[in-house]
Amino acid sequence: MEPHLRDPGRTAWALPCLLLLALPGVDAQARQGFTLQQPQLTQMVTAGEMLTLSCTTSGIAGPGPVMWLKGWGSGNKTVYNQNNENAFPRVRRAMRESDTDFTIRIVNIQPEDMGTYYCVKFVKGDTGDDEVFLRGNGTEVSVQAKPSPPLVSGPEQRERPGEPVPFTCTTGGFFPDKIEVKWFKNNNPVGAQPPQVKEWKMKTYNMSSTAVLTLQKDDVRSQLICEVKHSTLPAPLHGRYQLSKILRVPPSVEVRAEPSPVEVNKTVTFSCLVREFYPDKVSVSWLENGTEMKVQNVSLPRKLPQGLFELRSQVEVQAMEEKNRSTITCIVVHDAQAPVNSSALLWISNPTQGGLGSGFQMDKEDMLIYIVVGVVCTVLALLVAAILYLIRTKQIKAGKSSPSARLHEPEKSSEATTQESDPNNLTYADLNFEKERKSIRRMVEMSQQSEYACIQTNQAPNGDDNLTYADLDMVHLSKAPKRPAPRPEEAGSEYASVQITRK
Repeated sequence: MEPHLRDPGRTAWALPCLLLLALPGVDAQARQGFTLQQPQLTQMVTAGEMLTLSCTTSGIAGPGPVMWLKGWGSGNKTVYNQNNENAFPRVRRAMRESDTDFTIRIVNIQPEDMGTYYCVKFVKGDTGDDEVFLRGNGTEVSVQAKPSPPLVSGPEQRERPGEPVPFTCTTGGFFPDKIEVKWFKNNNPVGAQPPQVKEWKMKTYNMSSTAVLTLQKDDVRSQLICEVKHSTLPAPLHGRYQLSKILRVPPSVEVRAEPSPVEVNKTVTFSCLVREFYPDKVSVSWLENGTEMKVQNVSLPRKLPQGLFELRSQVEVQAMEEKNRSTITCIVVHDAQAPVNSSALLWISNPTQGGLGSGFQMDKEDMLIYIVVGVVCTVLALLVAAILYLIRTKQIKAGKSSPSARLHEPEKSSEATTQESDPNNLTYADLNFEKERKSIRRMVEMSQQSEYACIQTNQAPNGDDNLTYADLDMVHLSKAPKRPAPRPEEAGSEYASVQITRK
């Protein structure tokens, strides 16, 4: 049964009781001069350590135990009772045999032990129950609680490189509430949000901190560290998280055929190269034109120095003529993700052509080179054709100008050259003159015995500039009498003028 506490409302009847106790008798005289000393006003202890609470008495107060109570009022809790010491396993008296020293020790103190403790002297009341006779001033106990080891948690599913991933660091049960948190990836600091500190139970606190990290391909061997500093800690606490727990690096897949092309009835080996993946959970299967192939030799992943894995799977195919250009496909399923595949063709060469037939397997780089060379050759051919066209056009235009030829006869006798020319002996023919005759310049050579022809042509049939004529000066060409000029013909005809020098 818990003792009855004397509250301020009971002081009214407490004084008459003391007066009654002051009546003549041994008990009345014993109550006079009783004191209780509780010197500690505050006490601070670290969780897990031992708390010592001091209390001493002097004088005689009559029958009744000395107790230690946590709190005062209706919510008090007995932590020590002189009449039942074994009921409190964590509490021991410092001076077990003493009748005046009631100092106690509480081992393995915990944050929930924080509060105010009172040393109280009880006496038997009129009803036979223990009643408060005298209590100390109380000792306020503060417990410095160390934070629990930090726990770092990540996402539930694996994430690919390049994805931002949140991580959480939590710790709790610490007091006071001031705490410092830092994040590191290996030895490099990582930015994080301010820690969230919330009050828990019995004046202790919990902390939660979040950091967002972008995963990298080479984070297989990396670790994330949460560092916690608190006034109760001689050294910081660290929570660690291996990034390999949530990292997934998908593989690159490539199929190669060796040799290619291959002769008929020869064996060609197809290799499936599965590179740089993590974790090592991977399965490989082969298809020939969509039909599954049986593979006897199943290879295992090989670990690379950076922590990633690679795998090489091979299958042999008999190069029969009916299998020419068959599609061989390698299907890779990594860590229960969507399948990844790569394919190659089976090329069979023509034996009559020395083993190299029309079939030729080229990779993307070779195909790109051929395309570039073809484009360059085409551009060069167009440039050459354009140049030739321009040259031909200039030649055609030049051919439409007035070419001329001058013909000289062998020199006549000196006798003929001395004669004077007679303009009345001019014989000429003029063709295709419209409206009026164009005056024609006639060149007379120095020797008066030369003959020449001059021809001018143009595409357009109209106009004087389109005149085509021939003018010949000849010696002894004709002695016929002068005849009138012929009538002009239609457009497009030629004009000829003949000049004869008579003797």
